[in-house]
Amino acid sequence: MIDQRERRALLDRAARARDASGLFAGASSRLGRLLGFQAAAWSATDPETGLITAPMLLDNLGRGEQCFAYWECALLEETVLPYRDLARAAVPAAGLVASTDGLPARSAQYRRLLGRQGIGDELRAVMRTGGRPWGVVSLFREKGRKPFGPAEISLVAGLSVPLADRLRELARPVRPPGPAAGQDPGLILFDPAGTPFSINDEARHLLSRLPDGPSVPSPLGPPLPVWLAGTAAQARAVAAGHDRGAARIRIRTRDGQWLVVHASCMDGVPGSPGPTAVVVQPAAGSDMAPVIAEAYGLSARELEITQLIARGLTTGGIAAELVISPHTVRDHVKTVFAKMRVSSRGELVAKLFAENYWPRRGR
Repeated sequence: MIDQRERRALLDRAARARDASGLFAGASSRLGRLLGFQAAAWSATDPETGLITAPMLLDNLGRGEQCFAYWECALLEETVLPYRDLARAAVPAAGLVASTDGLPARSAQYRRLLGRQGIGDELRAVMRTGGRPWGVVSLFREKGRKPFGPAEISLVAGLSVPLADRLRELARPVRPPGPAAGQDPGLILFDPAGTPFSINDEARHLLSRLPDGPSVPSPLGPPLPVWLAGTAAQARAVAAGHDRGAARIRIRTRDGQWLVVHASCMDGVPGSPGPTAVVVQPAAGSDMAPVIAEAYGLSARELEITQLIARGLTTGGIAAELVISPHTVRDHVKTVFAKMRVSSRGELVAKLFAENYWPRRGR
């Protein structure tokens, strides 16, 4: 039977976490007492694409030497419980053994990695709220242990929304994106097999600002962060027809600013795949607009009204622009103020736009 006191303690600790890394560490510790797993992997995700980004916590997985192999297989080969499907499923958590009728070897990741490492079962979940994924977690039990049962899977599924809500709050930028002037984009090229073979100095500089985390060996010098290599793998997955999602993430740097990473596969000679280009550059205001809107829980309409407020439109002007009633506008503004924790239009504009978080909407 699940200890509800431990569950409440887990959520209380998550509510007090100062950052995503602290949330993951606390949740993994408490969840270990509830479920009794041997290892776990936690990662934040970009809410628009669902791809892994910083930070990532590996619990009892050493230095994470197999971390990239796991994610590369997840993107390019896995057909059992892929995260992209789990993010849209009615229940955002599932056990591998339970989902394969006791035949985990149906999973490419199990055949290639987990089974060889002595893992008997995996419980994976997507932390989502408002229809957006803010994090993922995989819990592992060794062979010989009882697989994850329905009550345990239900417990983890029930943590999805509250943990995602807290991750969303913690994603709120604490400072605006830095000026992009003089900071040219970084470029890294990967061959069709996924091995990096070229990098420019701008990329080296930008990568040096990223937080610590699992990495991939690189013949170019220092290892590459697993999030960046994973974005390149997503581009290959899209080119191969395994997925249709964008190969794009945003990463917060150690100094609190943000970088955007996007990848695409290039054409090779006829009949052959070409290299994958990964571009790394400082996040512009427009890159951060969706994250900030999501982080504060603004709906598409609320974001639209907020942008019109920044243009200086009155309630009547907004109503005319959007063809809605002034009463409806006032209701939306009241909701925006509550979500943003401001009490005036001037305070709202200063909080979001004067700090250059995103560009004002043009006509």
